[in-house]
Amino acid sequence: MTGPRHADRPSHTEGSPLDPDKLEVAPGTVHESVQGWVPELATEEELRIALEKAFDYRGDVMLTLKNNSRIEGYIFDRVSGATLATSFVRVLPKDSGQRVKIAYADIAAIAFSGRDTAAGKSWEAWVHKYWEKKESGEADLSLEPESLE
Repeated sequence: MTGPRHADRPSHTEGSPLDPDKLEVAPGTVHESVQGWVPELATEEELRIALEKAFDYRGDVMLTLKNNSRIEGYIFDRVSGATLATSFVRVLPKDSGQRVKIAYADIAAIAFSGRDTAAGKSWEAWVHKYWEKKESGEADLSLEPESLE
């Protein structure tokens, strides 16, 4: 006794309503540019949203604290707690090797001050250079990334 074959399923027969080309296309992601942005932090929700964007940002941010001190650096971690006092970000300051933990409740302002190192067309530029080298017949196809400075 044999059962139906996988190839006999309606999705694999000609005239199938399922088009594999359409199934394989996933929607893209739109990346908003926040470089240079200084968000208004009037509410707790606005602060939380801005800090989530700061965490996803690949550049430095300037945090102004409520005691008027400033820390510029890269936000590499965050914990979102029930309150602003139990929520915090961890920052690698630009001018120090220390890691600094800052409570959301202590943050007065955020400015997206540094260059977003992943913004732009760097991947497309790298691929273009790779294919130029390959077409010219170069044996060494390794391409070192460009300096971010």
